Amino acid sequence: MREGLFVTGTDTGVGKTTVALALIDGLKEAGLRVAGMKPIATGCVRTAEGLKNADGLALLERSSVPLPYASVNPYAFEPPVAPHLAATTVDTEISLGAVSDVYRELLQQVDCVVVEGIGGWRVPLNHQAFVSTLVRYLGLPALLVVGVRLGCINHALLTVEAIERDEVKMLGWVANQVDVDYRYVEATVTSLERFIEAPLLGRIPYLRPGEENTVPSLLGEVVRTVLERQTVRL
Repeated sequence: MREGLFVTGTDTGVGKTTVALALIDGLKEAGLRVAGMKPIATGCVRTAEGLKNADGLALLERSSVPLPYASVNPYAFEPPVAPHLAATTVDTEISLGAVSDVYRELLQQVDCVVVEGIGGWRVPLNHQAFVSTLVRYLGLPALLVVGVRLGCINHALLTVEAIERDEVKMLGWVANQVDVDYRYVEATVTSLERFIEAPLLGRIPYLRPGEENTVPSLLGEVVRTVLERQTVRL
């Protein structure tokens, strides 16, 4: 049975795209057909074919099947602000139903869709819905990316608490060092392991430009977890 998963994070800029791309590569290597999806993106760039987002383009390039850009990123906005604010600048409102329709179409073409969120768990999408609402609407399990830096323990525990309160299945979490000068990485990860019931499925050290290709090998446990769920559901 085909299934997707949702990559969320403790904040903006914590490595959701890095993890999503590595996960796509790992699942493809394991023999699955995979598509990436970035339902909502802000800070998009104008091109001859319309607004496009760097994360969306990267997910499109890594997908197993050829797709139109709008299937990967149905809502693209130019202002680099929260999506509900960006949508108001073009007098539109993000529809969870529209996102779901695109997601279901993708799922018919591949074995797994890796959906990347925008910002954190409680980022508003419109006046009634948040990123968390979309995850529940799609019925997806969540993988949490924790950007390891000063303040991340609070952000991570609050996010986990919210995920559990929303009754969303949390597959596990990935620790991604985003601050090269942060001296307490080991102590921080150990503390988070103590406080978070879901398993730590991967650790990513601080990456310098060009080192992103090392990530798939670091996320083997994430890939195995997703494959096990696929097998159980078959």
